[in-house]
Amino acid sequence: MQGAGNDFVMLDGIAQPFALTREQLQRLADRRFGVGADQILLVERAQRGGVDFRYRIFNADGGEVEQCGNGARCFVKFVRARGLTDRTTIRVETAGGIIEPRLEDDGDVTVDMGAPRFEPGEIPFDANGLVARADHGERLWPLRVAGLERWISVVSMGNPHAVQIVADVEAAPVATEGPLIETHPRFPQRANAGYVQIVDRHAIRLRVWERGAGETLACGTGACAAVVSGIRRGVLDSPVAVHARGGRLRIAWQGDAQPVLMTGPAEKVFEGEIEL
Repeated sequence: MQGAGNDFVMLDGIAQPFALTREQLQRLADRRFGVGADQILLVERAQRGGVDFRYRIFNADGGEVEQCGNGARCFVKFVRARGLTDRTTIRVETAGGIIEPRLEDDGDVTVDMGAPRFEPGEIPFDANGLVARADHGERLWPLRVAGLERWISVVSMGNPHAVQIVADVEAAPVATEGPLIETHPRFPQRANAGYVQIVDRHAIRLRVWERGAGETLACGTGACAAVVSGIRRGVLDSPVAVHARGGRLRIAWQGDAQPVLMTGPAEKVFEGEIEL
């Protein structure tokens, strides 16, 4: 499946047992020797009350992570297609918290991604010894990258994001500095590096270097983090159209402690079997 070009291998862990190793997950995600995907998404039975399913996410490097927004949109269509539910709105538990994907009448999916978090310890981000700079309602943190000082917003959407505003997203150092931000020692659980170009108060262009996957055609949580950061910095107003290389997402957010709502496409590409 794919959502705005962010592509996934979807696995039904209810109908079949799941016991794949990190190496097998890497092979599944390999575009030459496997199926090929940015992430591998697993549907499992809920492990707590009040939710419908458990949603697990594995990056292309085989590591398990907390959250994936574009995958959440694919998730609701997948479980409906598999006959696991007939609901159009479901509650799903992830390692990053509970989310609520809702299938819209036009076929798009809206996901309640929960409220963003900003305290360094919640990202997590090691801010010891750093002095933040205020920018309207946002704090910008200095981060030394490749000998340069970059000012970033740190946002958690259930997973860690470092967001920068740039003049031209196509000229941004995504491939060179993105990996350095991902693995920067101030992000103990690594980070997703987002580069944002402001088009107008209701539109941005976005590129994201994703933790464990590299640059992807779209990143749902990255789009949420970018819009939240822009609104807090006083340069964006909700709702915001996010133009990624793989398509467009719509992000709405009404301010601190409020949930972020993400709307966008989710499509099945093909299904099959593979021996590992």
